[in-house]
Amino acid sequence: MEAWIQHLFTQSLEYALIAVALVTFLESLAFVGLLLPGTVMMASLGALVGSGQIGLYPAWAAGIVGCLLGDWLSYGIGWKFQGPLHRWKYLQKYKGLLDKTEHALHQHSMFTILVGRFVGPTRPLIPLAAGMLELPVRKFLPPNLIGCLLWPPLYLLPGILAGVAIDVPKDAQSGAFKWLLLLVALLVWLGCWLGWRWWRSGKSRDWATPYLPPARLRWLAPLGMIVAVAAFAAIQFHPMMPMFRRLLWQVFFA
Repeated sequence: MEAWIQHLFTQSLEYALIAVALVTFLESLAFVGLLLPGTVMMASLGALVGSGQIGLYPAWAAGIVGCLLGDWLSYGIGWKFQGPLHRWKYLQKYKGLLDKTEHALHQHSMFTILVGRFVGPTRPLIPLAAGMLELPVRKFLPPNLIGCLLWPPLYLLPGILAGVAIDVPKDAQSGAFKWLLLLVALLVWLGCWLGWRWWRSGKSRDWATPYLPPARLRWLAPLGMIVAVAAFAAIQFHPMMPMFRRLLWQVFFA
């Protein structure tokens, strides 16, 4: 089934773009985005972009459309049904997260809407919470537009990198190079994640966990970021890296 779907997308640009718009729409839609493995699906679609089967900019445009539709539908639902939503039993499971989101919107609405677009658990809740709080459109619109412009390529990027790596010509070094790329990508992601947790734990104790208390994050996060930067710098000297950069350049500027 999965192979058939991938074949369908590669044979029709229209179907592929509809898939990108649909995934970004559902990923942004209130509650649905909490259940959908959208990150994995976007990475799979990004691999089609990286391998040249879908153009980056049409996919980006489709992602923006889906993102805006999902956010504004969620905003409208929150505004229209704020009373029933507050009493809905299903929503009580996310009451703590929703309360924090509403508090953040009260304090820093633009920052919360913009940054929340890139944080998985809050992405489908922030537009809903903004509607439930009757946040004016003039306050919701600018950060929402900026977030929807920047979010699709960022979430397509892991797949794009994987798709470009697959297209690297096979020789004696390419197999090891692909594994090195994966390792560097994981180290960079881990370094960024630890840095984010460290920064957030300094602002709120809720971001600390028994396994990552502030005292441990204080040394582990800088170490993780240093390792990530060192790994990224080191792989630039690999003999296959010029080929990879050239293929990646073609995805963005061909």
